[in-house]
Amino acid sequence: MPTTKKAQSIEDITGRFQMASAVWLVDFRGLSVKQTEQFRREMREADAELKVYKNTLATIALRNLGLPEMPELLVGPTGFVIAHGDAAAAAKAVKTFATASKILVIKGGLLAGAVMDAEQVKAIAELPSHEELLAKLLGTLQNPMSQIVRVLNAPAESFARVLGAVADQKSAA
Repeated sequence: MPTTKKAQSIEDITGRFQMASAVWLVDFRGLSVKQTEQFRREMREADAELKVYKNTLATIALRNLGLPEMPELLVGPTGFVIAHGDAAAAAKAVKTFATASKILVIKGGLLAGAVMDAEQVKAIAELPSHEELLAKLLGTLQNPMSQIVRVLNAPAESFARVLGAVADQKSAA
């Protein structure tokens, strides 16, 4: 039977996992305190947070939520990057820091109830952000409309040029 403290921890972990858009798992062994603080700061900027939980408590929380337990990823010291907003932005921030530090190792993660390995997390990090995708969609939707406006405007524009040319001819004569 878990102690009261452990039960509260499991409840906290369960709540955080439930509210997360994604959870990325990292091995942060070897990071200095300064680097860890920098990593936490970068995660907050990406609307995510770094938490460190006991693997057994995290496994129980995953089981409580009916999510895969990930025994192959929950080995050794594990940092849980809990994304609150855009999962791709958090993955991008993790990948950027891992590349820059050369110490942080991406283990994998959990997105939409599916377990992901490190390569899949890196692939998600390559995806454009939510804002970029919306901008591309808006551009795609606007392009046909602007072409229609140009086509509809062309006869009037041509007529105006012809009138301007006739006026120039008459004034020159």
